[in-house]
Amino acid sequence: MDSTEFRKRAQELVEYIIRYQETLETRRVTPNVQPGYLKSLIPSQAPEFPDNWENVMKDLDDKIMIGMTHWQHPRFHAYFPAGNSYPSMLADFLSAAIGCIGFSWASAPSCTELEIVVLDWLGQMMGLPEDFLFLSPNSRGGGVIQTSASECILVSILAARFHIIKRLREEYPGEEDEALLAKLIAYSSKEAHSCMEKGCMIAFVKVRGLEADDDFSLRGDTLLEAIQEDIKKGFVPFFVSCTVGTTSCASADNIKEIGPICEEYGIWLHVDSAYAGSAMICQEFRHLFEGIEYASSVNTNGNKWLLTNFDCACYWVKDRFKLNEALTVDPLYLKHSNDQKSIDYRHWGIPLSRRFRSLKLWFVIRMYGVEGLRKYIREHCRLAKVFEKLVRQDPRFEVVNKVMMGLVCFRLRGSNEINEMLLKVINASGRLHMVPSLLKAKYTIRFCVCRENATDDDMRYAWNVIRDFAEVLIILRQDVESFPDAPEDPVDSANTHEIKKEAADLYKSLTSYDAKGQAVRRHSLALSTSTVTDVIGRTNLDQLVKEHLDHRKFHRDTITPTTSINESLHLPVTRRHHDIVYDRRRDREFEAHPERRRFRKDPEDFLIEPLPPESLLQIKQMGIGVGIGIGVCVLFKMLRFFP
Repeated sequence: MDSTEFRKRAQELVEYIIRYQETLETRRVTPNVQPGYLKSLIPSQAPEFPDNWENVMKDLDDKIMIGMTHWQHPRFHAYFPAGNSYPSMLADFLSAAIGCIGFSWASAPSCTELEIVVLDWLGQMMGLPEDFLFLSPNSRGGGVIQTSASECILVSILAARFHIIKRLREEYPGEEDEALLAKLIAYSSKEAHSCMEKGCMIAFVKVRGLEADDDFSLRGDTLLEAIQEDIKKGFVPFFVSCTVGTTSCASADNIKEIGPICEEYGIWLHVDSAYAGSAMICQEFRHLFEGIEYASSVNTNGNKWLLTNFDCACYWVKDRFKLNEALTVDPLYLKHSNDQKSIDYRHWGIPLSRRFRSLKLWFVIRMYGVEGLRKYIREHCRLAKVFEKLVRQDPRFEVVNKVMMGLVCFRLRGSNEINEMLLKVINASGRLHMVPSLLKAKYTIRFCVCRENATDDDMRYAWNVIRDFAEVLIILRQDVESFPDAPEDPVDSANTHEIKKEAADLYKSLTSYDAKGQAVRRHSLALSTSTVTDVIGRTNLDQLVKEHLDHRKFHRDTITPTTSINESLHLPVTRRHHDIVYDRRRDREFEAHPERRRFRKDPEDFLIEPLPPESLLQIKQMGIGVGIGIGVCVLFKMLRFFP
């Protein structure tokens, strides 16, 4: 590809990106593919000769995009936001074009210098103490962009381990390093991210998860009790990780209480604020950072809540020389004439090679301005409150967390099993995407506001989808539990092609009629795969929702919400929807001719009566008669033309 073709293809690709962003709503938020789908679509060996651009882009659309989960989709509410904006994309484009590897100042001076400045900018925006900033007078601190929060935590553990082992060697001169390592123990809340556990596993140190309070916050007295208990057992506490904005529910540990304890015992305190740290640019959230002056290190992910594409994990330390001492490996071929008076970021983390990552953060801050970024974060927090209000208006649901940021944790009042199934069928439908968390042994659904331009309508749409699936699931679950002794009628469910049909048949089986024309509920098909849950679990319910749930307009307002729903979620229903014939053509006919609608005598039971068997027989006989008549006419015509 030469420069002429590159110019043409780059313009085409920009148009493709814009078209993708603007038409995301037309796609499923999650793909309808299975593991290994791609190997049958792409050759098993690389092409021997060059291909053309058109073929590559066609394969991108036909083979790659069909397997994508769309993180920028308005229906994506899983995990946390994945930073994304046009200024960030352009900066990454430019970074790729420059193609530098900024492991030292000499290898890419501007790459290093811009990172220093931009990390100071962001630190000031977040209200970090001057001890964490490069350019403050007499400061020993500074910031760096790492790959992820996991790397920030691992680097902090390694630095803390290095210095505690160094101290213990002096206290126990005869001990081997392995014996000293066995004494070390780290602490975090049980709500902390799993990367804390992984980091300790890599560093070969013990970690102890501590119970959080009722607001899912780690408190100082809990930590102090654990430290004193472990010291009596001969362990050496050396590292504590506090979280501000936990992954499970966006809660915040109490740094103000924990900080002085860490200072008293000489423990490295790290504050992991991968998600919520960005919100510190808004003054109203700064109280969550009270006590941050006690921290040895802190991180936040610009690629979560600052509209900056991955990877952009911003990490600050109070003493960069301690960090460098723990991680410096200095071969001759990497030395340069300015290494004594410059910053070499190869000493700040695990990898040597580094991209020009600060460029995209610089673009974003300049193009949005601090006030623009504040407006974006505050809008996400407001939308989370909108969604929270919708959930709280339905007594069948409960909100589990204290909604401070852009995350709402909610669940149906009932068993963990039914909440797990609710999330499974919603995600399988492709209409929304959410993930779970476990809070105080309760299976909880996380709803995060993720899209940059999310709206109130997006919140209402999501809630309507959740409510619709919950109603279907509750009703079907109730049906099965109503007939526990129903005979089984085994059905082979192994054939995945029959899953949608099976789900549809299941629903039809719940609205069948006996020989007298009375509505009955058959459960043999439901129980043939053990429970309704099993059937629903293997289908995305598209068939059910599209073809069999038009009765929503009949029964939605008749379900009586109650807060005393038991673990089986037996829901009081004033109109037994199973007796309604759900037929779109009949609905349209009734709308055009209201006089044809027949109701039961009881106005509370607003139901359409099923046709009796005699009427069905008459209709059948009429159809047969008409068919015979048409057949005779056709035969007569044929005999006339072909004597």
